[in-house]
Amino acid sequence: MMRPVVRLLASACAAALLFGAAPGLAQVGTPALDRVLAPIPAPRDVAYPGVITLDMDATDIDRRIVSIKQTIPVAGPGPLILLYPEWIPGNHGPVGPVDDLGDLRITANGQTLRWVRNTANTNAYEVEVPAGVSAVDVSFKWLTPIDGAQGRIVITDTMLNIQWEKALLYPAGYYARQITFQPTLRLPAGWQYGTALDTRAFQNGLATFAPITLEHFADSPLFAGANFRQIDLDPGGRSPVRLNIVADTAAMLAATDEHIVLHRELVRQADRLYGARHFNHYDFLLAVSDDLGGIGLEHHRSSENSVDTDYFTDPTSTLADRDLLGHEYTHSWNGKWRRPADQLTPTLNEPLQNSLLWVYEGQTQYWGLILSTRAGLMSKQQALDVFANTAATYADGNPGRSWRALQDTTNDPVIAQRRPQPWGSLQRGEDYYREGAMIWLDADTLIREQTEGRKSLDDFARAFFGVQDGNWDPAPYTFADVTSTLNDVQTQDWARFLRDRLDAVGPDARGPLGGIERGGYRLVWRETPNDYSKALNRELERVDFQYSIGLSLNNANRVTAVRWGSPAFDARLTSGWEVVAVNGRASSAAVISEAITASKGNTTPIEMMLKKGDRFRTVRFDYHDGLRYPHLERIEGTPDRLGDILAPRRR
Repeated sequence: MMRPVVRLLASACAAALLFGAAPGLAQVGTPALDRVLAPIPAPRDVAYPGVITLDMDATDIDRRIVSIKQTIPVAGPGPLILLYPEWIPGNHGPVGPVDDLGDLRITANGQTLRWVRNTANTNAYEVEVPAGVSAVDVSFKWLTPIDGAQGRIVITDTMLNIQWEKALLYPAGYYARQITFQPTLRLPAGWQYGTALDTRAFQNGLATFAPITLEHFADSPLFAGANFRQIDLDPGGRSPVRLNIVADTAAMLAATDEHIVLHRELVRQADRLYGARHFNHYDFLLAVSDDLGGIGLEHHRSSENSVDTDYFTDPTSTLADRDLLGHEYTHSWNGKWRRPADQLTPTLNEPLQNSLLWVYEGQTQYWGLILSTRAGLMSKQQALDVFANTAATYADGNPGRSWRALQDTTNDPVIAQRRPQPWGSLQRGEDYYREGAMIWLDADTLIREQTEGRKSLDDFARAFFGVQDGNWDPAPYTFADVTSTLNDVQTQDWARFLRDRLDAVGPDARGPLGGIERGGYRLVWRETPNDYSKALNRELERVDFQYSIGLSLNNANRVTAVRWGSPAFDARLTSGWEVVAVNGRASSAAVISEAITASKGNTTPIEMMLKKGDRFRTVRFDYHDGLRYPHLERIEGTPDRLGDILAPRRR
């Protein structure tokens, strides 16, 4: 495994100060503790001596507390440094919630060992192991959030989501793949579970799992619940693929045979795209819940997914969830098996880098939509509407591109860590997902055009991800590996093609929309939303005027976002205002729409009264271009390459 080439400067300086690496500075950086802390040892690619047992008790559902006991073998006396995972795979940032760890106690041979937290690396705990000790016993509580303000809810009255990396400590100085854990889990009576871990026994609520390396242990979460159903998605297949469902109520498990067939087709279409499988079995973990915190998180042999409570019972009403499983399943190939080299770090506390997230996430975003459509989970028109919405977001004039390149957004998981942003259209956020997908559509249609349909990005997927069938040891890749494989499919200056799109910045920088027109369509604007947007906005209870007056609202008429540079921005509005009245009428989505339409093509302003707290404002929009919503329109006489891309593969 590779370590990142670049270290965080602040961490390096702190380490130098703390450990006296810089002559003359040791006194300045010495913490006011009762002992000198040992340096945190660099990880070595050698086996850790012994197996760490981890016994978890998750039966305290009422208080949302998980109790953990670990026994950690030690080689001899001296300082032992235990790490709480910080850089969480799939989160792309230093988000390990160490503050959720409480009641930490460490003993050896019945003697309490006092631990001290490292002041420069606060996810590290040091204890002094006495002579004659062969193992230390560690116990603590995982104090999971009780309400959403404290973090994502992982335990409800009817289900739980165990993420092992949030409930373990491991010894510093060793690669994660060289540390072996032996886990057990006690569940509430009658609960069942799904996980990628291999179960050795499950009796009276106690699950015993096979030994597993930390690398794969942290990558193998578990869903459990009182209402559980497991569905075989590949009957008689070469390796098991299972859909493990937990739900708020038993009635929510009622998937129809027709809906199950679509999920099985997703697995089949992935096989036809990639060819190889890089897992010995795969477990979709699916929570049908309003109570469990929302999630879509990839793992090598599983994925964590949460969907609306109507996902199975009224699937036509849940568009927001439609391509989730396709996206997370694709990550088994892209991001987990083929992994960016700068993310392949030796431990869960080594900083990773995200420079290739436009492949890791961007191409996965692309294939997630394509596979979901090929499987029938989405219609062709719904997929075209998704492309229309994405194209509109990143069309020429995108506010964020005026100052920030797409490449730089790959740093956002470290910079922003998904905190809410006041001006998302300018700040850009994690645009490597959706704008990244547009780059791959651009590449796909270019290959199809230049080869007259004989080759496509499907050939890249087969060559890049579909080799070494059965191997699930991570295979790193670099920018050069990506361009080389693209050149094997179709000769082109792919490095320039990609860099032009990744690094474009400035007021005249163009959006990566070439794939739309090369695909046989053009972006057009109409006065009504496309059908996908109508259904999605209804499902998510939101109202969209971002491309006209620049406002996005919820169903309570509260402004949730203002588009940078829009009429609403020029009127000095921000999120948080409530629209009270429009042109003298009580506000509603319909009233705002009618006012925008009435002002089209004339000089009559739109008058809007707003309220925030005890403050009222009246603003007048001098806007006369009417309602604007994105659609794709077929270009007559051109190949329907988008249609070809979305069509199911027959082999």
